[in-house]
This record gives sequence, structure tokens and C-alpha cells, in this order.
Amino acid sequence: MGKTLKGIGASDGIALAKALILTEEKLNITNQKTTDTTAEIKKYHEAVEKTVSDIKKLITTSEKKFGPEKAAIFEAHQEIATDPEIKNDVEKLINDDKKTATMAVNEVMQKYFEIFKNMDDDYFKERASDVEDVKTRMLKHLLGIKIVDLSTIDEEVIIVADDLTPSQTAQLDKKYIKGFATNIGGRTSHAAIMARSLEIPAVLGLKTITTMAKNGEMIGLNGQSGEVMVDLSADDIKAFKQAEINFADEQEKLKTYINKESVTLDNHKVLVEANIGKPKDCVNANKYGAEGIGLFRSEFLYMENDHFPTEEEQFKAYKEAVEAMKPHMVVIRTLDIGGDKKLSYFTFPTEMNPFLGYRAIRFCLDNPEIFKTQLRALLRASAFGKLGIMFPMIATIDEFKQAKQMVEECKKELKTKSIAFDEDIQVGMMVEIPAAAINAENFAKYADFFSIGTNDLIQYSMAADRMNQQVSYLYQPTNPSILNLINMTIQGGHKYNRWVGMCGEMAGDKTAIPLLLGMGLDAFSMSAPSIPKARMVIDNLKYSDAKVLATEALKQETSQQVQQLVNEFLNKNNL
Repeated sequence: MGKTLKGIGASDGIALAKALILTEEKLNITNQKTTDTTAEIKKYHEAVEKTVSDIKKLITTSEKKFGPEKAAIFEAHQEIATDPEIKNDVEKLINDDKKTATMAVNEVMQKYFEIFKNMDDDYFKERASDVEDVKTRMLKHLLGIKIVDLSTIDEEVIIVADDLTPSQTAQLDKKYIKGFATNIGGRTSHAAIMARSLEIPAVLGLKTITTMAKNGEMIGLNGQSGEVMVDLSADDIKAFKQAEINFADEQEKLKTYINKESVTLDNHKVLVEANIGKPKDCVNANKYGAEGIGLFRSEFLYMENDHFPTEEEQFKAYKEAVEAMKPHMVVIRTLDIGGDKKLSYFTFPTEMNPFLGYRAIRFCLDNPEIFKTQLRALLRASAFGKLGIMFPMIATIDEFKQAKQMVEECKKELKTKSIAFDEDIQVGMMVEIPAAAINAENFAKYADFFSIGTNDLIQYSMAADRMNQQVSYLYQPTNPSILNLINMTIQGGHKYNRWVGMCGEMAGDKTAIPLLLGMGLDAFSMSAPSIPKARMVIDNLKYSDAKVLATEALKQETSQQVQQLVNEFLNKNNL
């Protein structure tokens, strides 16, 4: 029997192949100063040119493999490589501090890497890998180190590495790369996103896979369970081969759920929707049969800009999304910025604890003109499709009332100019602060809908940063305390006939879906590729059975007890 390592299942699938361990040549950056700043600046400019040339090739490759949506990742890399602020910072270190181009690039890029790495939002935290990718590429050009081309691999392997950069992942050929396993990384990293697009199984966050696996030896990988097995026996190999066949059969069955309704065996209808960051993501949402957009993260329009986006710029983006998703609803979260999410064109106050600080609705209410610019754009876009406005980080009734009053003021402004908008537009809120969940029944008097943000709700409730390895064991979506907060939110909303959705990772989790269904959740929003599997679970359950399960789960004491209940329930229902 082989040894099993447990990590994070980042892309579904079963793989069995020889391990190919990637080793990176060490970047030797010395502290030598320069006496020729002109020569160093020239070296820096040449490295930028070579880096941009590489990235342009990656954009072309990615467009062919993944389409324009994923190729945009490398357009962002190009923007990082040519960013004027980075350029100014590097040249300043060379000119003023007499640092070499290598030292200056390393120092400046590391600064931006740390900014992204320390952000609260998963998506932006993972964008640190983009900065790291560009930094490594540029430093290799400066140091004359050859950049490994993974597209030249011509035999079936499972790649084993400390981490895979987005540019390395873009080079992978599904014909030969059967899967990859890394020491670090998570489900929202670009490597994970691209693996799912390529349908290559991947397990990340294994910590010790590069030392446990042996180059050239057979290893097995399960992207669903997040497990990698090394030192395989003949029986292990046989089991993995059968698991590959079973998984392929399951994938064929899942395709039949793409365009079905999400309805239980006893005819209880719910919605299965997609989370997106840009209007272009609607293409993928429709591809997988999304019944709407449960979360459009509008902060991307701000984070990827060098100025606060104008009303017109925002209107075009929102309009594109609602038109693409007709006749379904697109729920757009208003600006969730501040605290740990910085903007290059606005100075936020320094805070001791940005996770609990000046951000989201708190920032918007304090900056009414910025907020109202967005609200007017949202209202205008509502004339072209079904749009819902959702406020993030709401803690008190007064905050919600104040934000909703600003919507009413913007409606009046548009009316005086005879600009069309949906008079009956729904205005709701995120429930991600425990205080809001506990007070859900009162919030439901004023909000048209709730969307539960489980990622934050869990870490705020458990007082544990889920990205902190030392306390990650406390990130327990099925802990009875969390389930009771979710149930309280759903029941509070339903008392006033408000629909309640969920847009956190939990909404697409197979083991959480029966519980959420049984508690009466109306809309499940997730990453688009997760939709068919979520719908399959819903369509093969009885709502009445799920309600019994949820009632029992809410009485349990521990997350483990809840998990055992759910596993037994899923097995009983052949799921």
C-alpha cells in the first residue's frame, strides 16, 4: 500500500503517470551596488522588452487553448511588466540608491507581491502569484537563466513542483500532462483556474510532495479528494486505473445536467448560479448552464484601473453582463474595497486590523459621490436586463437604510434627466458578519434579498483567518454554529418572503448542498464549472429528505458529527 498525502483538490479528475519533478534554478541576487546607473537602467529596459515578448507569445498560446477570457490573465502580466509605477520605483532605486537592475526589480516587485499577498479577498490574494511570475521571468532575463518550456514535454507525466506559475500552466499540453501536484497553492490560484479550464486534475497545498515523490516513478492523483499517492503497489495502480474509468463515466453523465433545471425529485425548485469578476465571465457561466449570476465582484473595475471608473465605464460593463445573462438575474455587489484592498490612485488610512476596518459599505457611505456614481451606473444598466444591487459588509440596520436611501436619491436624479431604469430593481445585502445573520429577521423588513458570504462569515464567526495554516483547522463550514447562523439567515429572510442565496465556496460543496437545500436556501452561486455537479446532487435528492437531514445536523455538537451524517445521507442516495 502506497503513502497518501492530503492537499487541496483544485481540479477534479484521476491521474496515474510518472512523476516529473520540476526544479527551479536558484536566483542569486547579490547586494552589490553599481557605479554605472545608465548601464543598469538599459539592462532593466532590455529585460522588460524580453519579458513582454515572452508574455505576448503566452497570450497567443492561451487564446488558442483557453479563449480570450483566460488569455486576459497574461494581458494583466503585460500590464505588470510595463506598469509606470513599477518602472519609476525601479529606476529610482537604480539612480538614487545605486542598486543594480536585478536588486531593484527584486525589491520593487517583492513590495507589490506583499501588498497582494496580504489582501483579505481570495481572488486578490492569489493575484500575488501574477506579480511573482512576472518578477521571476524578468529576473531570469537579467541573470541570463534559461526559462524552462513545459510545452516541449512529449510523454505522459504528472508534474510535481513547489508551485506552478500561470505562465507555466499555460504551456501544459493535456495530451501529455495528466495532472499536477504542488507544495503550495489553493483553489483560487491561476494555476487551479487554468487546470480546471484544461480539465487537468490538480492537487495543491501538499507541502512535501517534492520530497516524497521520486522522479520517474508512478504516482496517483485524485483531484476530487485532494489526495496524491506515492510508492504505489500493483494493487494501487489497478485501483487508480479503475478510478480513471469511473471518473470519465461520471463526467459524461454530468454533461446532461448543464441545461437542466435545478429541481429536486419532489419538485422543489432552486437556482444554481455563477460567481463572476468581469462581464466576459458570463460566457463561461452560460456554457455551464448558470441560472443567473449570484455574485458579480464589481471591485475588479476599480482594482484594474488607474482612476475611479466613471459612470459611463461602469454602465457599459454592467450592461454587458445583464444582456449576456438574459432572462436571468445578475446580482452585482457594490464596491468592496478598502482595508486590505488598495487602489493605486487613492490613499487609505493605515489600520491595525484591515480585515475589520474601513472597507466595503463603510468606505462607500463615507464617500457618497464615489458610491452614487456606481449606483447610477447600476440603475441605468437595469433597463437592459434583470439586475440586483447588493451591499457588502453590512453590520447594522442603519447602514443598510442609509445605502438604500442613496439608491432612492440616484433614482430621482435619473428621473429628472428622463433616463430609464428598472423601477422595481431589487436591493439586497451580503450576510457575512455574524451580527447581520443574528439580526436577519429585522434586516428582512428592508432588504429584498440576502446573499450569504460563507468565506467571511466562517472566519469572522470562528475568529480564524482561513489562510493561516496554524488555525486553518477552524475553517469549518459544517460546524453547527455556522449552520445555525445560516439557518437563522434563511428563516429570517423567508419570514418576509425574501429569497436567500449563497455565494461563498460552500454553495458548490457537494457535502454542504444537501444541508443548505434542507434549510431552504433558494439560490446556490459558485464557480461556473461546479454547476453541473451541484445540479446533479440537487436533482437526485428529495427536498423532504434534505429537510430531515438539516434538522438533525443543526442538533449536532461538532463538524465531524455533521460530516458523518451528510456522508451517510449521500451514500444512501447513491451520490
